[in-house]
Amino acid sequence: MNQLKNSIPSVEEKNDETTLGRDSQRNKQRKQKKLVDMEGFVTHNLSNGKFRLKLENGVEVIGHLSGKIRQNRIKIVVGDKVTVELSPYDLTKGRITYRHR
Repeated sequence: MNQLKNSIPSVEEKNDETTLGRDSQRNKQRKQKKLVDMEGFVTHNLSNGKFRLKLENGVEVIGHLSGKIRQNRIKIVVGDKVTVELSPYDLTKGRITYRHR
């Protein structure tokens, strides 16, 4: 019986989860994944939705399109400014998450 009580969240815990906004939940997930956000420019268009990017710090990486960009059919061309999520494990590859206007 005690185990069942421990597994059920209290009213205070439920309120904490609902008061968190959508942005703070995303930031919490991003902190768990430990991704690095960088901005850069598209220099080459490679096949299958991959691009060669030059980041603000001068490093060249290969980035692929995120699922939301593919779903919404957002076109990215050479010269566009984009935001890239880099994994801390391999800093030469990333995911394009946003195209700036």
